[in-house]
Amino acid sequence: MHSNESHLRQEIVRVGRLMYDKGLVAASDGNISARLGPGRILITPSGLHKGLMAPEQLLVVDEDGRPVGPGLAASRRLKPTSEMPMHLEAYRQRPDVGAVVHAHPPITIALSIAGIPLADCFLPEVIVFLGLIPTTRYATPSSEENVRAIRELIANHDALVLQRHGSLTVGGDPMQAFMRLETVEQNARIALMLAQLGVRNPLPPEEVIKLLRQREQMGLGRPGEADEFCITCGVCHTGDSHAPTLRPGNVAAIPANLPSPDPQAIRDLVAQVVHKTLGQAY
Repeated sequence: MHSNESHLRQEIVRVGRLMYDKGLVAASDGNISARLGPGRILITPSGLHKGLMAPEQLLVVDEDGRPVGPGLAASRRLKPTSEMPMHLEAYRQRPDVGAVVHAHPPITIALSIAGIPLADCFLPEVIVFLGLIPTTRYATPSSEENVRAIRELIANHDALVLQRHGSLTVGGDPMQAFMRLETVEQNARIALMLAQLGVRNPLPPEEVIKLLRQREQMGLGRPGEADEFCITCGVCHTGDSHAPTLRPGNVAAIPANLPSPDPQAIRDLVAQVVHKTLGQAY
């Protein structure tokens, strides 16, 4: 076995265990793949518990999903994950990608069902390291419809929410794709807390501008994302700089006679939400 292949097998197994341990998949949910080289993809089999996989059980396929080589003894009766077409499409659209992770993070899925998007400008680290996180239209899992649902979005994003189905993240290697999955679910957890508090308080456009400059300086920007930030976050892209689309003259005046919020009432509300969310032990 090639040393690089051996390392990738170990890394995929490690990521599978992390996904299970952190509650991002259950039982045989989810799938992981990595690019071995030109025309060769290492991918998880169908039906295996992601926390209990062995490196020898992973399969090698070509860019069309056909098995490559005789395989190892432990994998000869196994079949690639039924989500393999989605993985192969991600590699076709993103020659720069070295790994793909599909998981079922519960909070992310719940928010997609509730219609709460994650493509909002709330967290600085998400803007810099992931950009916007769009949600696909609903598509039947393991279908050609699902491949079409991710095709255009994965070309310009490193993380997607699959409507009612989970998440899809890509990276240079399995660990980076997994870390992006963790970021998606953490973002969803915070979005849920904000929804419970009845608060929507995105970053102002001028702050998003600074973060986008950082993203560009780090070489993380993706084609076409400037227009998305313009629509979603109120930041207009002009040439090599960004400018807020919201001007003081375009924002309706806030009435001066609004009552001031009661600080104690706010503290009581937050305490109730924390109590319900974290339980009696808090």
